[in-house]
Amino acid sequence: MANASRMSSYQRREQLIRVGRSLFASKGFESVSVEEIAAHAKVSKPIVYEHFGGKEGLYAVIVDREMRSLTETLFDALSENGDAHPRQIVEHTTLALFTYIEEHSEGFQVLVRDSPSTADSQSSFYSLWGDVCLRVEEVLEQWFKRQHLPTKYVGHYAQMLVGMTVFTGQYWANQRSTLSREELAALTVNLAWHGLSRLEPKPSLIFDEDDDMALEVGGNTNQEDDGLEEIVSAVPSTARSGKVDARERKRMLKEAEKAQKEAKRAQLAAERAQQRAMLASAKAKEISEQLEATTAPTEEYKPTPDVPESERCAGDDAEPAAH
Repeated sequence: MANASRMSSYQRREQLIRVGRSLFASKGFESVSVEEIAAHAKVSKPIVYEHFGGKEGLYAVIVDREMRSLTETLFDALSENGDAHPRQIVEHTTLALFTYIEEHSEGFQVLVRDSPSTADSQSSFYSLWGDVCLRVEEVLEQWFKRQHLPTKYVGHYAQMLVGMTVFTGQYWANQRSTLSREELAALTVNLAWHGLSRLEPKPSLIFDEDDDMALEVGGNTNQEDDGLEEIVSAVPSTARSGKVDARERKRMLKEAEKAQKEAKRAQLAAERAQQRAMLASAKAKEISEQLEATTAPTEEYKPTPDVPESERCAGDDAEPAAH
């Protein structure tokens, strides 16, 4: 199939890369054939083989190019100076990823799709995220130390942050959301940062699987207080005197753990109640402003006062002149 327009070797190669990237992004590697690539580029099959040796070679070039572009984008954002605040690094890196997704939508789709078995695993998409996680881990470790938090599980937190951001970006790209990249980055950082800024040194689940005592907002918080009083009163005198055997100690530890969970529930309920109060206050203010804006001011009727006859002007009672 001859092309009406002649291109240089470089131009033809770039054209085939654009065509291949679009097809691989929309259909996946396995569903695209050399014939289809040639047909879309309006060239013969031998031209594709001449430049890339087949669709595998074309795919490898596309992946390598997109990987280099994404790697440079992310590591530029992650290479903040040592004095940069961790939130600044999180914001810049998140926005950098979403910018790449928006400006290289087809390239991103190629990267997140299943790669062929012949692809080099060291240059794969998930290998890149492993490198990114290592860099994020370094940033978090410094932050954890400054906050006097244990660094034992900092690698897990890095994986959580990166995974949350990547899958959010993928969802955003697939859904064609109306959110701008800046708005999406703000939402992501809001969840990530406020979670990081309130980390507990020793986190635990406060709601058991068989526990139906979850406190609802507006519920009776006195029940929580009664439960704590029962726990305190249940401690035997032997415990207060310091004479506790192993079995009793184990039971007391369980009771203490239960009391701690109930305290966390109460704190969570208080936070929810505060949030609802703030929302209600904002709603009331909004309604009040709407009422003020839609209610037109009415002038109060004021009757004209009677003017004494002595104060009237001479011409007040005069008949109007005839014309």
